[in-house]
Amino acid sequence: MSSGKITGISGPVVRGFTLSPVKMFEVAYVGDNKLLGEVIRIEGNSVDIQVYEDTSGVTNGEPIEFSGELLAVDLGPGILGSVLDGIGRPLRVLGEEGIYLKRGIHLNSIDRNKIWHFTPLLQPETSISSGTILGYVIEGSYLRHYIMVPPEISTAVAVWVAPEGDYSVGTPLCCLESGEELCMKQRWEVRRSRPVGNRLPFDAPLLTGQRILDTLFPIALGGAAVLPGGFGTGKTVTQQSLAKWCNADIIIYIGCGERGNEMTEVLEEFPELNDPFHAAPLMERMVLIANTSNMPVAAREASIYLGMTLAEYFRDMGYNVAIMADSTSRWAEALREIGGRLEEMPGEEGYPAYLGTRLAQYYERAGRTVVLGVPEREGSVTVINAVSPPGGDFSEPVTQASLRLSGAFWGLDKRLAQQRHFPAINWRQSYTLYEESLAPIFEKKFGPQWKELKNYLKEMLDREKVLMDLVQLVGRDGLSEKDKWLLTHADTIKVIYLQQNAFSEADASCSMKKQFALLHILRRLDTLVQQQIEEGLLYDQIANYPLRVELLRLREAAEEELEERGTTWLLRFSEKLNDLVVVPE
Repeated sequence: MSSGKITGISGPVVRGFTLSPVKMFEVAYVGDNKLLGEVIRIEGNSVDIQVYEDTSGVTNGEPIEFSGELLAVDLGPGILGSVLDGIGRPLRVLGEEGIYLKRGIHLNSIDRNKIWHFTPLLQPETSISSGTILGYVIEGSYLRHYIMVPPEISTAVAVWVAPEGDYSVGTPLCCLESGEELCMKQRWEVRRSRPVGNRLPFDAPLLTGQRILDTLFPIALGGAAVLPGGFGTGKTVTQQSLAKWCNADIIIYIGCGERGNEMTEVLEEFPELNDPFHAAPLMERMVLIANTSNMPVAAREASIYLGMTLAEYFRDMGYNVAIMADSTSRWAEALREIGGRLEEMPGEEGYPAYLGTRLAQYYERAGRTVVLGVPEREGSVTVINAVSPPGGDFSEPVTQASLRLSGAFWGLDKRLAQQRHFPAINWRQSYTLYEESLAPIFEKKFGPQWKELKNYLKEMLDREKVLMDLVQLVGRDGLSEKDKWLLTHADTIKVIYLQQNAFSEADASCSMKKQFALLHILRRLDTLVQQQIEEGLLYDQIANYPLRVELLRLREAAEEELEERGTTWLLRFSEKLNDLVVVPE
């Protein structure tokens, strides 16, 4: 280590003097308490360090130690199911010291003393390369955590591989011909992306269980979605629903600068949830990164890089990983605050001029790829970022920069939230760029009828807007019988299909098969009523019929019985309509 001393302090930014060479983003230990920080600017012998902890009480003249390394995290068994702070320290261990986080505590993200049962998959005297799988350990009750050759090793020969048995993460499991030893643990710099093989096209969907997203605005595995919305529009609940129900193998949930009570809800609720896809707790395939708004602002800036590094690590094992970051606006605010303390030239709305570049560096680490090593395997990192634009203004810099980098835009509408319509995703503002590439997957599963149903849904929502504009001019009484029904049916579709109850066991998630069946029932209902209107039925004769109540009950049906129950209900309803039709003499 080289050393220096403090010459100035401005909140989380500390200026120091050193005669030794240092490098950008080098980790430094600041002050007598050895607070963790990293170098963010170098001017001759003067360096600026952003400190990831509270700098209260630090004074000029205190020592600085430069580690010679960049900010990195330990990767290995024990990561899954953990709760980390913004710089990778386990909060459960920190919490044992008291309810307030003490400063200057340096902990590894994984327990180096815990014993794991290792099963080898590699034979001795085998040629290996970056990403080659040596073996695996079981995390939780079922998930295979593969032990891989670190990316720094290009090619080598494994002269010895440990037999099956119990080992700690630091115990050598493989010896190379060069004498180098490999263990379960890797260490990786969080700001540097892990290398991959070829990138793959976006031709596999990330199914979310949310009808409005899977039907109208799907996202591909390895894609990126932005979820902007003002205060109270349901960003956090929507992301939590996605974390619970999406079909990703691993979930990384980053609470980046959000309120403490929201993160408390996540930390209390998620460990109690059962995995809908496995007979195990959901936390067995999750990592939570908690960096609340009252924690040091600089650590907020590092938290999303930490989350992405963890996601890339599990992607390299061949898993599909989804990152939920809530929210990147707080991360951008951290950049703005630190940039102001460094007296950098501000860009639009005070954000640093390099905001778009930093966001691009983060989003570009997502993707679906062929990963390095043997056996050949595919993995993906899908990014779903919440954005909190002030006042719900989507024209502000963070939202606009995110839009340029993402393929799906799920805009949350405050008016829908005020009407208790959740998820409050505005179907007129939102869009996806993955629809065309994913269409063959859905058509292969459901046939050409899926596209017809999807177009029918879009057409009904468009016609509703046209009819609402007409109602403003002539009133509902001025509409034809068929238009009165279409207006009512479009409103019914919004309630039955686009709305979803995140707290209902039957409706919190909806499979693609159930979405198809429900949409098919709604279209058959529309066809049935329009036929009866043509035969003489008046809209007023069915206006007071409890249609929505019966459809809501039908929506609660299980996936395998929905189609049959829907057909039975439509037959009964058809008989009632036949009784109402007055045949002219």
